[in-house]
Amino acid sequence: MRFIDTNLLLRYFTRDDETKAKDVKDLLQKVGNDEEKITTSLCVIFEIVFTLEKYYKTPRPKIKDALSFFLSLNGLRLPDKELYLQALELYVEKNISFSDAFNSVFCLKNGIKEIYSYDKDFDYIEGLKRITP
Repeated sequence: MRFIDTNLLLRYFTRDDETKAKDVKDLLQKVGNDEEKITTSLCVIFEIVFTLEKYYKTPRPKIKDALSFFLSLNGLRLPDKELYLQALELYVEKNISFSDAFNSVFCLKNGIKEIYSYDKDFDYIEGLKRITP
């Protein structure tokens, strides 16, 4: 198994370097066919969302579609894949930050119903109550 870093995925998603984008596409096809096994980290997923949104001005639905495609690859080994997919749904549906969306689904999956925060984005999450200290 190998680790895939942010910069490879950004080349593929943005196509800002066609040669590298094609190379990554070929790799992802192997991963999709389960010919290659890869993993990544929470940090990489967050970095992709942040970079696509802030620097490339990519609309949220396109970010969701791109990462949903990546997360669904057969050869990608990533614990709690479903959390990322659920977080992407909330990120688009509720128009909240990806980190707030991820933390929301993390809490709900783990039976946590209250969150200490000053961030009012959590007020929009069904089943989660925001409280302040």
